[in-house]
Amino acid sequence: MLARVIFAIVDFAARRGLAEAGPEGGGKSSFKQQARRTGVRGETYAYWYLRRRGYVLVARNFTFPGMKGEIDMVGYDGPVLAFVEVKTRSAGAPGVPAAEEAVNSEKRRHLSRMATQFLRTRRMESASYRFDVLAIETSAGAHPVVRLHKGAFRPDSK
Repeated sequence: MLARVIFAIVDFAARRGLAEAGPEGGGKSSFKQQARRTGVRGETYAYWYLRRRGYVLVARNFTFPGMKGEIDMVGYDGPVLAFVEVKTRSAGAPGVPAAEEAVNSEKRRHLSRMATQFLRTRRMESASYRFDVLAIETSAGAHPVVRLHKGAFRPDSK
């Protein structure tokens, strides 16, 4: 119930988009800062989106010392542990691929290694798990478009 109420608030706040109108200075640094802010907003939106859909989230931004990458969210969707990669993209930006396309073979390899480490450190090697991708397309002034791909890839896929 709480997740539904909070997501309703977050969703209402996102009715005009998660992205800002445009970079103030127009420089590369301001573009990166704007992209980072959009990403943080996207992850917050994704967190409450998943909670509303029944996920029980147990970790956010999981990293392991000495390993490249992070897992955005880890949670149970029923009996299955889901490792969720969140990708937020500005819709219609020139040269920017769809959010799902950003989860390439290298990213999948890093996610698989991090997931193995997550399971190992928690002594859950025999747990049933999958990899989900939550794609959020946003633009200033428009409600975000969300696509959840359950079982988006297999750990051994390249």
